[in-house]
Amino acid sequence: MLKSLLGGGSQNLVGLDISSSSVKLLELSRSKSGQVKVEAYATESLPSGAVTDKQINDPKVAGEVIGRALAKSGTSTRQAAIAMAGAAVITKIIQLPGGLAEHEMEEQIKAEFDQYVPYKLEEVNLDFQVLDPVAGSDQVNVMLAACRKEQIEQRCAAIEMAGLKPKVVDIETTALENACEFLRHQMVDRGEKKTVVIVDVGGSNTCVTVLHDLKTVFTREQPFGGRMLVEDVMRRYGLPQEEAQRSIKQGGLPEDYSTELLPHFVADLAQQIDRNLQFFFSASAQFSSVDQILLAGGCAHIPDLEQIVQDKIKLPTTVARPLANMNIANRAKPKQLAAEEASLLVACGLALRAFDPVRD
Repeated sequence: MLKSLLGGGSQNLVGLDISSSSVKLLELSRSKSGQVKVEAYATESLPSGAVTDKQINDPKVAGEVIGRALAKSGTSTRQAAIAMAGAAVITKIIQLPGGLAEHEMEEQIKAEFDQYVPYKLEEVNLDFQVLDPVAGSDQVNVMLAACRKEQIEQRCAAIEMAGLKPKVVDIETTALENACEFLRHQMVDRGEKKTVVIVDVGGSNTCVTVLHDLKTVFTREQPFGGRMLVEDVMRRYGLPQEEAQRSIKQGGLPEDYSTELLPHFVADLAQQIDRNLQFFFSASAQFSSVDQILLAGGCAHIPDLEQIVQDKIKLPTTVARPLANMNIANRAKPKQLAAEEASLLVACGLALRAFDPVRD
């Protein structure tokens, strides 16, 4: 049983988010008073094809990019928390007797494993976490998480090539939910009893996560991302990928980018968000409206995107700023960090694992 899949705990840990388009590294510390500080940060673009659908195709190339990010960050920390895409991890809520010791729960889960997971026990890394008591019984809810070993080993091989040691393996959706603690300052009523939608627009995929009272009640991923806009810019203006990405962020493109390409992309994004919200409403009788949208991911930094989405969806929309109330070390390049923080939600959630209680 791989206890690092959900557990961990180390005051010496970096969060490492490996997406289809880039590597993002973030290191946090926390003072005795509870103030959180960004100690180190770096991002590096991945070459096309190195990671597809968040699966590492070439650990050597990915390892080289991670190594560059590690060197750029200036951190001396060599333990990392990484995340598996939600689609790669099977999670189930099961009920077990509340009086069992942890090792007894482990043995019972092993004995009943084939009821929960469609793989052989030796093919997966498995972990569990006790959640809360089951009302009106002596049982407890337990979250079971299982991931095929080969998928975890690919990620571990890449980070080990960069000189890092995998300390915690998390789930992307869990990391994002944990990071939302640092978005409460932007949420209506700090998110309490409110329904807030986090739209994380990455390079290849958009993940829509709905939180109610700060707990995930719905998540859905669609194959739509910023790479579509980048490819449009590359085709229209004959630019290489890196220059196209830089121009989208920094400006300088011809006028028809703002009048044609960008509005078309934003309209498609708004349509994706609206479709996912309708799917959420149809899947849950409990919810018929949401209170707010928070935009995350690299595309969230496109100028005026929040206003355009708000106008189209007719919901209050804000760009996520998870690091706004943290102290920033000089080596973490505060100005550059502020310009990219909306893309660091998963990395932030992973870096927070440094503050977990240590598990054996």
